[in-house]
Amino acid sequence: MEIQKIEDALKILRSGKKKKFIQTLDLIINLQNFDVRKESVNTFVKVPNTSGKKICGFLTKKTKIVDSIVKEEFDMFKNPREIKRLADKYDFFIAAAPLMSAVATKFGRVLGPVGKMPSPQAGIITSESDESIQAMVDKMNSLVRVRTKESSIKFPIGKEDLSDKELKENIEAAVSSLEAILPRKNDNIKNVLIKFTMTKPERIR
Repeated sequence: MEIQKIEDALKILRSGKKKKFIQTLDLIINLQNFDVRKESVNTFVKVPNTSGKKICGFLTKKTKIVDSIVKEEFDMFKNPREIKRLADKYDFFIAAAPLMSAVATKFGRVLGPVGKMPSPQAGIITSESDESIQAMVDKMNSLVRVRTKESSIKFPIGKEDLSDKELKENIEAAVSSLEAILPRKNDNIKNVLIKFTMTKPERIR
């Protein structure tokens, strides 16, 4: 596959038939010299531009800032299928610290494996003031979860309603951050590709 400049790859991806929804741009990083059984990456990388993510909060009281599920509503989710639908609906979840035990018990088996469980690293708030909730929402909007389950890492890096310049900045920031985290840095990266939800990938490195 021919290596394209990021700008040229984005033009190719945008040249297809317009979809009826806003597509997500996925970044695909294929690794080498990396043993997923012995080495792992489970972190967040920060990107400078965002289209806004759908965030839900497990809170002790309702808020106008994000969709919220209070403790008394936890029992509405009676089986894993309902929790799976909840997980599919939102990009991130935040939680009030006092509720984390109950959140883990009720939702952890579904949210954990898909990387959406609130954690001390990102998502847990100690105060439910509007300022604290808004600050966490702003933080979560700029973070992208990166986890290695196999030798190919795929994660969303933005949406097509961002400009090419903004998407390019996100790609470069994410690749640079991941490069710094990997045990053998650049030597762990075999190639890098990007694709929209419904397009074929284009190689950029």
